[in-house]
Amino acid sequence: MTRLQLAMCLMLVVPVVALAQPDVAATSDIGTSGSPEAPLADEAAPTGTAAPANSAFDIHIDAPDDIQQLLTRHLELQRYRELTDLNDDELARLMAQAEQHARKLVGTLGYFSPTVVITRQNASTTSPRPVVNIRVVLGEATRVQQLDIQFTGAIATDPAAAKQREDILSEWSLRTGERFTQTAWDTAKLQALRQLTTQRYPAGRISSTLADIDPDTAQARLQITLDSGAAYHIGDLAIDGLERFDAALVQRLARLTPGADYSQAELVAAQQRLSDSGYFDSAFVTVDTTSDPKAAQVLVTLREARLQKLVLGVGISTDSGPRLSAEHTHHKVPGIGWRAVSKIQLDREMRAIGSELTSPPDPNNWRWVASGLLQNQLLGTDDVTSQQLRAGRKQSNQRIDRNIYLQYDRAESVDTDTTQSVLAQSISANYAFAVRYYDTLPFPTSGWGWGAEVGGGTTLGSAPQAYTRLLTRWQGFWGLDQGSHTQASAGRIAMRASAGAILAKDGISLPSTQLFLAGGDNSVRGYGLHDIGVTLADGSTTAGRCLTTASAEWQRPIRINGRLSEWESTVFVDVGAVANQPSELSPKVGVGVGARWKSPVGPLQIDLAYGVDVKRFRLHMNLGFTF
Repeated sequence: MTRLQLAMCLMLVVPVVALAQPDVAATSDIGTSGSPEAPLADEAAPTGTAAPANSAFDIHIDAPDDIQQLLTRHLELQRYRELTDLNDDELARLMAQAEQHARKLVGTLGYFSPTVVITRQNASTTSPRPVVNIRVVLGEATRVQQLDIQFTGAIATDPAAAKQREDILSEWSLRTGERFTQTAWDTAKLQALRQLTTQRYPAGRISSTLADIDPDTAQARLQITLDSGAAYHIGDLAIDGLERFDAALVQRLARLTPGADYSQAELVAAQQRLSDSGYFDSAFVTVDTTSDPKAAQVLVTLREARLQKLVLGVGISTDSGPRLSAEHTHHKVPGIGWRAVSKIQLDREMRAIGSELTSPPDPNNWRWVASGLLQNQLLGTDDVTSQQLRAGRKQSNQRIDRNIYLQYDRAESVDTDTTQSVLAQSISANYAFAVRYYDTLPFPTSGWGWGAEVGGGTTLGSAPQAYTRLLTRWQGFWGLDQGSHTQASAGRIAMRASAGAILAKDGISLPSTQLFLAGGDNSVRGYGLHDIGVTLADGSTTAGRCLTTASAEWQRPIRINGRLSEWESTVFVDVGAVANQPSELSPKVGVGVGARWKSPVGPLQIDLAYGVDVKRFRLHMNLGFTF
């Protein structure tokens, strides 16, 4: 019985964005030093072996498709076809070497006893160049007969790491009975190492591995030892790159708890929060594995954003036409140290100017907010000039946003068919939240989001009247054929719904900005922005006290040349209604088809919708995903 026990040292490095990981040494007895990594059997690769016109010889490979792809890509003999001065002796020597190299390459796919026959066909009238014929008969594939995963270091005895050990064992990808390949072996080791180093043990490494292959029995015995080293706990932050902002701001944004177990996910989240805060152009967060594991120093490297910036924007949408905007940000207003964001926007439907002041976050990530907004917009058939003042606190997290605020509204409405204006004012206390559980953003394929607003207040004037305002919205995505290999082609169902109500006595005079309208790109397609409202006796449309909308959409990937593309097709139906009483709600329906493109700046939505009630088509375009 012959045993194949070739040993080589492989250096593996875990690639983790902005998080340093130690070098990892692993040993494997499968592979050849200097050989390229073999692709998976189903990896796309060229299968033709035709050579350029000036080649010294052609190569014809008679083998299963995956083996043919492997040899076409990686067989060293391929490189020598460009040498036009090869003589017969040199070609014979290369053919002998090619047989050994072919065996090693085929071995990376788990076939360690192949029959490889290489023959030469001389040039002839039908073949202007010599042809090297390579025939490969695979034989029996080597399968994993035994697997032994061992742990050393703190993970071996730490009760808190029991689940981590179980996860590494249960999620090991190269199981007993499966075909052994070098790629599968390397992938399994790398996955186990990642699972080891992403929680508690950043200095973990693979201390030894062995793949014992018996070609006669086509069996592989695998052994790997994972050395966790010491368990690490989060210590103080060592911050580099601060000039204008203080360390307290960084600590509150990072939100890393001293003494907590090391978690790569928590460090990535802290890094993301720093990057998303707007205060920094870049942020890198790593743990210093050379420091005391009981209080490991966290290294935070920052590049501060400019203190002030001005952003000019142009755009266009089917709802509001061409759009111009200018936004100025001051990250640290003198005297108070708050951030100020001021914006001017002009489009066909609205002209607005506003500013918002936001304090730095407190230890619980709450911020004080004060804002003012002056705008003129077309709501239904009313030309509305409004002012809004708001003050309160807000908290933004990865999954949940919360907002508590007092708000003053003043709106002067003029019907476009008359010159008579209506003035209304109100003051209210409000609470709003949004919960997001999507798989990926900004291109979700599954998950859901839910938001709600609850407010109560009173109108202002000679006869104040109390009111309550309620609004809720929901969105969900369901992948079709979940768990099936056809899921990517089947697409998903996207649904959304919203409902709103004003609870108050009849005849109350509320600012129109507190009431509801529907219609537009993200509401009921087939109708213009704010076209769905309460229709008065004279034919004009105003905002109402009750709102309902719903939408169902089938999103399906588009294949181009047999491959999934960045485009999707859609079929949808939208329904919406606005009224002053629930019994008066009369739904307006829009149906249509569209396309989605995964653009670099977010999803682009292009829809052609038919408004059943108005009996006409309308084109809708929208860019971005928000909830």
